[in-house]
Amino acid sequence: MPRRYFALDLKDDAASIAEYERWHSAERIWPEIVASIRAAGILDMEIFRSGNRLVLVVDVAADFDEQAKRAADAADPRVQAWENLMDTFQQPLPWAEAGQKWVPMTRLFSLADCIAEDNPR
Repeated sequence: MPRRYFALDLKDDAASIAEYERWHSAERIWPEIVASIRAAGILDMEIFRSGNRLVLVVDVAADFDEQAKRAADAADPRVQAWENLMDTFQQPLPWAEAGQKWVPMTRLFSLADCIAEDNPR
């Protein structure tokens, strides 16, 4: 199961950050958003925060199609409404490309790779 990591910043405002967190509680997130995530082949998703920096961890099915997910989201008015709402809390990373929200992260280290039995030293 492939795992992907992404980063994004929130606007650096305590009240706004608290409201963003409230929107992501299991009781408040729109069911259509959860359904859209699951229908795309996303098996698990977590968001972590430190200060105003977010890290998104996504476990996807082996046949996950990122382009298909992007197209489905663009065609879904409820997903677009959610994204517009989230835009009020988010700000792009300084190095993000134009229009890019979540920036993919690059893995630098894996303990599992270091301790694998077939990893010669």
